[in-house]
Amino acid sequence: MKRRNFIKTLGLSSVALSLSSFSCEGVRKSTMKKLPNIIVILADDMGYGDVKCYNPESNIPTPYMDRLAEQGVRFTDAHSPSAVCTPTRYGLLTGRYCWRTWLTRGVIGGYTPPLIEPQRMTVASLLKKHGYTTSCFGKWHLGLGWTRQNGFVPTWKDGPKMWRGSWQDGDPAKGMNVDFTKPIHGGPTELGFDYAFFTAACSTIDGPFSFIENNYTIGIPNRPIFVDKSKHPDYRPRPGWIAPGFVLEEVDPTFTRRAIEFIVETKRNNPQKPFFVYLALSSPHAPWLPPEFVKGKSQLGPREDLVCLVDWCVGEILYALEGLKLTEETLVIVTSDNGPRRGIDAHKSAGPLRGYKSHIWEGGHRVPFIARWPGHIQPNTISNEMICLTDLFATFASIVGETLPPNAGEDSYNIYPALVGEKLEKPIREALVMHSENGTFAIRQGKWKLILDNKTSGGWVEPAGKPPKPGTPGQLYNLEEDPYEQNDLWDARPEIVEKLTKLLEKYKREGRSAPLSRET
Repeated sequence: MKRRNFIKTLGLSSVALSLSSFSCEGVRKSTMKKLPNIIVILADDMGYGDVKCYNPESNIPTPYMDRLAEQGVRFTDAHSPSAVCTPTRYGLLTGRYCWRTWLTRGVIGGYTPPLIEPQRMTVASLLKKHGYTTSCFGKWHLGLGWTRQNGFVPTWKDGPKMWRGSWQDGDPAKGMNVDFTKPIHGGPTELGFDYAFFTAACSTIDGPFSFIENNYTIGIPNRPIFVDKSKHPDYRPRPGWIAPGFVLEEVDPTFTRRAIEFIVETKRNNPQKPFFVYLALSSPHAPWLPPEFVKGKSQLGPREDLVCLVDWCVGEILYALEGLKLTEETLVIVTSDNGPRRGIDAHKSAGPLRGYKSHIWEGGHRVPFIARWPGHIQPNTISNEMICLTDLFATFASIVGETLPPNAGEDSYNIYPALVGEKLEKPIREALVMHSENGTFAIRQGKWKLILDNKTSGGWVEPAGKPPKPGTPGQLYNLEEDPYEQNDLWDARPEIVEKLTKLLEKYKREGRSAPLSRET
């Protein structure tokens, strides 16, 4: 595959000519004359130390993400709301912490019922209300209502009783009884997305292994997945059926091409209408199956090659925007759903942070976050503001001039001032709540981070942690003085422990952490 060859076949030059007069004239927030296009690219398990602009010692080439940072802002204190993927995706799309739902630990499987309540406002439904054409590409991993052979269609209400058994595949002998010929319910198109091209869960490790377009699979998953162990000796997929033509190594390039095709068609058909693209990549999530054109590119290993693939996908999107002359009027955000799996020791995928994916320590949830919006975001800037991926909800609401109701974006703060480099008199967020894979809570306020557990990692990646026990001693760190979280001050600063514990309990009790007033 040669870079950009497939883009040229889409006829970008002719489309670009018709868009030459389409310019961004907005000034900010609700006073904008032209709303920006918005693209959110979410990598899977890409760590704080994986991107060169965050880790100068990294040997992984990430020229397109580095260039994006040079043209925009790079946040040093951005966090996913959870150290694993499903809860983060829920939080990003709804502006609400996932632990407020029935999923209070772990993740869901490919056959789990929908997690997002059908009446809940999402980023997509918010933007669609304001005239955006909305689209979703990539890894969904938020549950779907698969029609069973007896006609039963699970809804989000069935999630608590069904999610533990949903790791199995569609084999009737294993009890799932999925009828792949029937429409799928509770997915992206019922939650505000006009168009969706996606997979149900982790694209290369969870069944069913099939692309889904809107509400139907592309092809019928009809045989158990088989992976040639001579080529991929470490691959351990969960049981699942695979559809004809589904190639594990090609999922992310396919998602990226489809996203570009959507952008081209949207601007060809209605050049004055803004679009929203949510591109949720599977890389660099295990089992680390890089396509041929990036194999060996990092010279470090297959996981690091997949970081190169993420960068390639970002580059293709940026090139498409440039070819369509949409760069100036598009807000592009690149981030990750949680911290990394452990890479090779010489690389340090979590950078200078302690812990990895699933952990409550910083390496589990502090993530890269890069944003570019020419004319609004100053180039080559760095923000040390503490933000969370849940904050995209209130930020996009601010951009389109929406006043959020009390039952939407309950844990979302408007970070627009930090994006555009406004001078802030106080932190945007009062505090930030983080959650680990096994349900361990942490709360951060300023320099202080409180972890409520029995002094373990909170996750399954080594060093594995045990589930928290209420009332056991936790951990307290001063991140300003101790960024690697080595000096536990739980016993030395009981007043901080008490203050942060009470604040977390308040957030739990009130059902929200963001203020009802959306002035910030």
